[in-house]
Amino acid sequence: MQDSTSLTGRNAPARAGAAAHLTRVQKAAIIVRFLLNEGADVPLTDLPEGLQAQLTTQMGSMRYVDRKTLAEVVAEFAQELEGMGLTFPRGVAGALAALDGRISPQTAARLRKEAGVRQYGDPWNQVRKADVKTLLPMIERESTEIAAVMLSKLDVGRAAELLGKLPGEVARRITYAVSQTGTVSPAAVDRIGLALAAQLHDVPEMAFAEGAVERVGAILNYSPAATRDDVLTGLDETDQDFAALVRRAIFTFEHIPERVKPTDIPRVTREVDQAVLVTALAGAAGGDLAPAAEFILENMGKRMAEAMREEITERGRIRLRDAEEAMTAVVNAVRMLEAAGEITLIRPEDEADDDEA
Repeated sequence: MQDSTSLTGRNAPARAGAAAHLTRVQKAAIIVRFLLNEGADVPLTDLPEGLQAQLTTQMGSMRYVDRKTLAEVVAEFAQELEGMGLTFPRGVAGALAALDGRISPQTAARLRKEAGVRQYGDPWNQVRKADVKTLLPMIERESTEIAAVMLSKLDVGRAAELLGKLPGEVARRITYAVSQTGTVSPAAVDRIGLALAAQLHDVPEMAFAEGAVERVGAILNYSPAATRDDVLTGLDETDQDFAALVRRAIFTFEHIPERVKPTDIPRVTREVDQAVLVTALAGAAGGDLAPAAEFILENMGKRMAEAMREEITERGRIRLRDAEEAMTAVVNAVRMLEAAGEITLIRPEDEADDDEA
């Protein structure tokens, strides 16, 4: 009969009911070995370093266990899992990771500072997730040695793509420096990763989700035409470049022929109450907005367009306020369909690109 030493080490008997005499570390070693044999990915790096070392030492001192002992340990482990109702992340760092995006950045930063928790976890995960467009200026700013470490830590495909976008001389220097990174310590690599991750997150906190151009454009979209024209005239006098950007961001009834595809007009008109649509088209007829009204009429169904023209004639003169409200409803329908992904607006940049071509 085998003695306890040959089964699990010097201190762990493996006879009937042997699992009851094993320490928790020995049981943990058995479970980890069992999971690894089954091909499971066991993230032991999440454990404190002391526990990792203790578990490794214990596994090194053990030999084998019989099937009965293994079954008892696995059954006990499964029973503990079944009895576990809820687990919480370990420490402030784990809690901050679990609540990422659910608490304000200011609160998260304050808690990290108070608890002395570093912000990025494994910083290289942040660097690897960044796109080449973001990484390129970073690698150009850094020294050759740091760039070499950065390149070595990226996925091969991403590293090759990044290298291909660098000037030839710079790419050659960094490539050669990669050959000199063998003696870089893990601590130095970690510090470099932290510095690079800090650059990725070193973006000034913005009070507004959208830029000034988009915000001004959105406000003017809902403003009366007279107010909009007056504001744009004032912007032209103050800052012509900003005024030009705002004009491109504005989308009103008169922009429909330029921005909406003819094939999308039937979809837009179905979203607007017919009486409101008649008011908008009647208010636009005969003035500067007549081309927009005609564009809509020409691209809806022929029978519907004929009925609309008759109603427009019968309506006669429309109050300016009523016409603007109706036109805003049409514009809102376009915006709603665009936001839902049901239509795609023609961007001013697309038109500019076509003209250049």
